[in-house]
Amino acid sequence: MKVLKLNGKQNTSQIIIGNGVFKQAAEFLCGIYTDQNSPSAILIITDSNVAGIYLQYLEDNLAELDIPVYHHVIPAGEEYKNLETISSIYDTLADSRFGRDDMIIALGGGVTGDTAGFAAATYMRGARHLMQIPTTLLSQVDSSVGGKTGVDLPQGKNMVGAFRQPDLVLIDPQVLCTLPGDVFRAGLAEVIKYGCIWDPEILDMVSGENITAGLENLIERCVSIKIKIVEEDETEKGLRRILNFGHTIGHGIEKLGDFAEYSHGEAVSIGMVSAIKLGESLGITKKGNYSKLKAILHSCGLPTELTYSVEDIYKAILLDKKKQGDSLNFIFINDIGKALVKKIPVAELLIMMKVLGD
Repeated sequence: MKVLKLNGKQNTSQIIIGNGVFKQAAEFLCGIYTDQNSPSAILIITDSNVAGIYLQYLEDNLAELDIPVYHHVIPAGEEYKNLETISSIYDTLADSRFGRDDMIIALGGGVTGDTAGFAAATYMRGARHLMQIPTTLLSQVDSSVGGKTGVDLPQGKNMVGAFRQPDLVLIDPQVLCTLPGDVFRAGLAEVIKYGCIWDPEILDMVSGENITAGLENLIERCVSIKIKIVEEDETEKGLRRILNFGHTIGHGIEKLGDFAEYSHGEAVSIGMVSAIKLGESLGITKKGNYSKLKAILHSCGLPTELTYSVEDIYKAILLDKKKQGDSLNFIFINDIGKALVKKIPVAELLIMMKVLGD
């Protein structure tokens, strides 16, 4: 078991990584709270897929705290990561008379974590206590750590959100055994992203014959990288932007597919390959990285080819949050493990992207 800490501006996140830690949720909660700051009620937010697997177990585990535990189940799927879902969570919180000193627990993948986190950041101007229990590889290595929360609008992904560091994150690799294969593979895209922008050895680990054997170490490496980046730039004004490698085009792909045709990880996979292809054509990225990354993604069963026109993707990314005025912060790599942010005029971006259609 590994215990890591992320020191945010408003609070510190304790991140516990280890097989079996999910079974100790109540124990870990007691370890970080005192009688003076402990919650008087807990709301577990989970989705319709995870609820049937882990909800009852978590409720039974938390029963030893001897405080009321409620739950709210949201529909599974990125297409439900919206303001309507947030409104339903607010209703449950208000109807159950939750105060700002009570606790929200996110039990699920990235959609659940982002949605529950945003509810915690905004209900009564911010609930005091937030805990993340990520149940997908993608959420364990990325979205549960760092405090980004938010929901989608029809116009684009994560366009409404807030920064809210959780008090506690429990990352248990054992819960990943219940994941469908395609969901696990989608999480590998975010793992591979860390290899591209920071730690090339991660790509060697992913390319090995038995990824699951070293999964705990792989997750810890990714989380440790994210902690370093977020502590230096919590609100994404500089360094943290490199975590968006593959996401600009990836978010456009998600939007074009109505947040249902491609999962986030699948879209990021295509986005990373596109970013490297674009980088090589501009002389920014060292030649050969496009072929190398494409081969790694293929070995992991992830998509790499654009299925939408370059023009449609360009239009879809014009509402991206990385756009500033007439320019857009695009993330490239010079070489594997070395990322950079380059400001590109929007008027020139479409011309540059033409190479992606070749």
